Amino acid sequence: MKRLPIPILLILSLVGCSKQPPPQMQSRSQQDSATISITDWTQRTELFLEYPALVSGAVVRFAVHLTDLRDFTPIASGKVRVELVDSGGRTEVFEANGSSRPGIFGVNVRPRSPGTYRMAVILAGSNLADRHDLGEVKVFASEKEISIQEEKPKEETITFLKEQQWSLDFATERAAERELRESLTVTGEVRPRSGGEVNVTAPIGGRITADSRLPIAGTLVSRGQAVAAITPLPPAPGDRASLELAISEAIIALDLAKRDRQRTERLLTAGAIPARRVEDARAAEATAGARLQTAQQKLRGYEASRQAEASGSEGTFTLRAPISGIVVELKTSGGSNVSPGDPLIRIVAIDPVYLVGSVPETEVPRIRRLTGAEVEIPGDSRPVQVSRLISKSNFIDPQSRTLGVIYEVQNPARALAIGQSVSLRLFLSGRERAISVPESAIVDDAGLPVVFVQLEGEAFARRTVTLGVRESGYVQVLEGVRLGEWIVTRGAYLIRLAALSSQIPAHGHVH
Repeated sequence: MKRLPIPILLILSLVGCSKQPPPQMQSRSQQDSATISITDWTQRTELFLEYPALVSGAVVRFAVHLTDLRDFTPIASGKVRVELVDSGGRTEVFEANGSSRPGIFGVNVRPRSPGTYRMAVILAGSNLADRHDLGEVKVFASEKEISIQEEKPKEETITFLKEQQWSLDFATERAAERELRESLTVTGEVRPRSGGEVNVTAPIGGRITADSRLPIAGTLVSRGQAVAAITPLPPAPGDRASLELAISEAIIALDLAKRDRQRTERLLTAGAIPARRVEDARAAEATAGARLQTAQQKLRGYEASRQAEASGSEGTFTLRAPISGIVVELKTSGGSNVSPGDPLIRIVAIDPVYLVGSVPETEVPRIRRLTGAEVEIPGDSRPVQVSRLISKSNFIDPQSRTLGVIYEVQNPARALAIGQSVSLRLFLSGRERAISVPESAIVDDAGLPVVFVQLEGEAFARRTVTLGVRESGYVQVLEGVRLGEWIVTRGAYLIRLAALSSQIPAHGHVH
């Protein structure tokens, strides 16, 4: 026998605890002849209230279920107050100083006299306070007078208890009007921006110094950052003895030139020779000094090339990154010999990047009305906005039969990777207001798009919907949802599993 996955078994165990028939759903539904339930939403909390019919002088237990709409978790602490205000303005207050279970507050209510009251439930917590005005409620003089008119359910409902909602990944959102645009979704690829890919090459021949701290492939470098150092090789390395001999000869030549310059200066002082002879002697001394420096530098270069000395040694060339970006390829290593023009490091800029969309040939006439675009990244529900249109080609690729559209996208968080395949949503018209819901609310049910509408705290309806345009994570609903209805945006698939179960849960509240 094929085993069900553990998450599905968990859901079925939560929704399949007994075979009791489903409760009748009303605007104020009743689970039996004298139990009333009310659901109310504010900007901060959701209230699901269950209580028996009120009788003058009789104590009844209110089960107050409170959900924090910021994260759809149960409110576990605070004080809950039930207020009854009669027609004369007199107020009766009943309180519970803590929850019996996280999210559930039990309040004992005992109205003094029969009549019609205005009822409110007030939450006073350390970090959250709210008020639910619930309208009029009737207090009967005796149990014999209790009469609650039932309303036939308008549509079939699915029971999904508060305890299930609180323990699972669950959220709802109102269906609201938003500005959406007609769009076309095409495949796209992230590419480097123009001028955003460079190869750092060796400007001279030499050896990569051993401690030049070459960047590792995949790391981020900044413009101007040192990425390598090259120690030039001697033009004719020879051997150490030859280089030392050249230095000795240069020292001797410099000493002779210095003495000749001193002698000519003395003769000039005595008037024995013209001044030009002194100038020639001084030039010869300077030339001999330069030859000595060159011979010494050759010896140092020879030693550095043999030992791959530090990048700070004299005569070393430091290479710096011409742009900021990611090192995608390293083609050398410390101690390696390089020739002029050898590619060493490839750097690709990642902010901004270009996104190239491929528009099918059949859709080309539609993009004449192109007004904008956004990027949809696989696995991320939040679209990325484009910065500007770079180009719209007039050339159809003969192989793919597509036309290219290029947008620039800012990428400071590195959400887009070079070479990544994404979806590009092209907007083709101006904005217009329409009822919409988050795309996460849409469930594929046997090939049909459906949503689950929260009619009451624990009652949901399955609706087949007709969808329209999409933008920024929202989709237009042409049919199936009314403005202001609460739509399940997280956990919709779990409710679908509950609907498929042949069993429905026993009411599990501990009040």
